[in-house]
Amino acid sequence: MPKIQWTNLPPSLRDHLFERLRERKIQAEDLYELKLWRESEPEAPEGPRYKDFGSFKICGEGKFPKTFLLPGQPAKGTKL
Repeated sequence: MPKIQWTNLPPSLRDHLFERLRERKIQAEDLYELKLWRESEPEAPEGPRYKDFGSFKICGEGKFPKTFLLPGQPAKGTKL
């Protein structure tokens, strides 16, 4: 199974992710949890997926992360 790709993101996707981080005011401590998860080289199952970190969710599809959601926002796909 392919891994989630975190580097060399298309510029428009990278810009979108950074904008969502700012918009949703995700804190550095929360991003550290994301960093630790990224370092585990998570697999990218087919179809939509999300990982719930409690204070935010990261959603993706295919090999790329796609957006950040706040805790109360519904996510689609497989929960990782």
